Amino acid sequence: MSQDILINWSPQETRVAVVEQGAVQEVHLERTLERGLVGNIYLGKVSRVLPGMQSAFIDIGLDRAAFLHVADLMPNIAAKHAAPRASAPAAGDTGQAAGANGKLLTPNPVLPIERQIFEGQALMVQVLKDPIGTKGARLTAQISIAGRLLVFLPQDNHIGVSQKIPPAQREALRQRLLQLTATTDGSAAGGFILRTNAEDATDEELTDDTAYLRKTWLRIKEASTRQPSATLLHEDLNLMQRVLRDLVGADTHSIRIDSREQHGLLTTFAAEFMPDTVAKLQHYSGERPIFDLFNVDEDIVRALSRRVDLKSGGYLVIDQTEALTTVDVNTGGFVGARNFDDTVFRTNLEAAQAIARQLRLRNLGGIVIVDFIDMVREDHRDSVLGEFRKQLARDRVKTMTGGFSQLGLVEMTRKRTRESLAHMLSEPCEACSGKGVVKTARSVCYDILREILREARAFNPREFRVVASAKVVELFLDEERAHLAGLSDFIGKPISLQSEGSMTQEQYDIVLL
Repeated sequence: MSQDILINWSPQETRVAVVEQGAVQEVHLERTLERGLVGNIYLGKVSRVLPGMQSAFIDIGLDRAAFLHVADLMPNIAAKHAAPRASAPAAGDTGQAAGANGKLLTPNPVLPIERQIFEGQALMVQVLKDPIGTKGARLTAQISIAGRLLVFLPQDNHIGVSQKIPPAQREALRQRLLQLTATTDGSAAGGFILRTNAEDATDEELTDDTAYLRKTWLRIKEASTRQPSATLLHEDLNLMQRVLRDLVGADTHSIRIDSREQHGLLTTFAAEFMPDTVAKLQHYSGERPIFDLFNVDEDIVRALSRRVDLKSGGYLVIDQTEALTTVDVNTGGFVGARNFDDTVFRTNLEAAQAIARQLRLRNLGGIVIVDFIDMVREDHRDSVLGEFRKQLARDRVKTMTGGFSQLGLVEMTRKRTRESLAHMLSEPCEACSGKGVVKTARSVCYDILREILREARAFNPREFRVVASAKVVELFLDEERAHLAGLSDFIGKPISLQSEGSMTQEQYDIVLL
């Protein structure tokens, strides 16, 4: 299915919309201030070695020196750049293995750090953790470069497979990749880890990803020979570059970007690493904002709402919780043209298409439970389930769907790839703390009366002052006035009221005077 990609760039934020058949299917965004350093590769300079902590501080050009532990050193690199006084690792200590998650495992035993590196040494390192507070970044000398399908391990020759790929397929995938990555002399040039989304990849896709990763590594190595210490050699791809790497395919019609400068930078990147995409890049210079072309902003607003209206008059209610996402289908105002069964069937068919789109648009992952409207006929249930699976097949993220359960529910899973759109754009409401509801003003009034009675039994102040929201105070002065006066007479203390505009309806304070 043909798709168009729209890129809206501004200094503070980059937004990407994937459009298919005139409808927005996916939204990706990246904010400049929230981009971290993880994945960046630097030519660092060892500023201090701490034998007692078996660690070192590395200057990579940031405000604070970064931290490198001996377990994150690469023995063969350390031996190559070590001081003359350092002895070479013992036989067998330079071998390395990579786990299925792509993390290089440190050989055992490991030489003391003071015998591997020295102050003033230039060392290629990669950021594992961003700086936090007063702590500098955490580094590793075990370089890895992530692609769309593979993780490249340039200092290793191991071929690993993600543990999330079924065991029956792992060995076949490993053998395929061994053949595809072997050099002309039959040897391997660098190791690879097959990522989960490489499970169904073709040989052509794996070859393209391999070529991209090796070319990236050659550029990094070349830069390390001519750049001074404390220099950034490779920055993890930004959103626009990841779009070219991960989203663009043969079915992509165009990639339009509304910044002339960024269009030029992206064209340069594409020409070097993905030449097939250059012809699809276009600079959008229209007067209307690029996202207005397909009402993307309106779709984003609707994607933050619980309710999604269907064209027929039915609607969906989508609730995202910590453990799972639930989708409820309702007929709403759709009464149909013939009979109730036909109405339900048509609503469920439309809902199946809408739900698949909303999962992509909102980037909902994990377990999803769909409550379609109950259908009596078996053929109707089969048709709705078939349509649902057909629409989900268009999703680039892996999904698994079961049939209708005994309770009439459809259970499915969608792989989590990033934060959902709601989590990226919104935060829990200060008034309800994410519950979606707040106590009524009357309930809060009664909470306050009980609290005053509790405090009166424990303390003996001159007066109680209630500080609460304007709506709660107004209720005390009107309908709840008799109850407040009755409590005051019962405890023998005056109770005064103070309205506080900054308080939410559930918030209050009782001051003892």
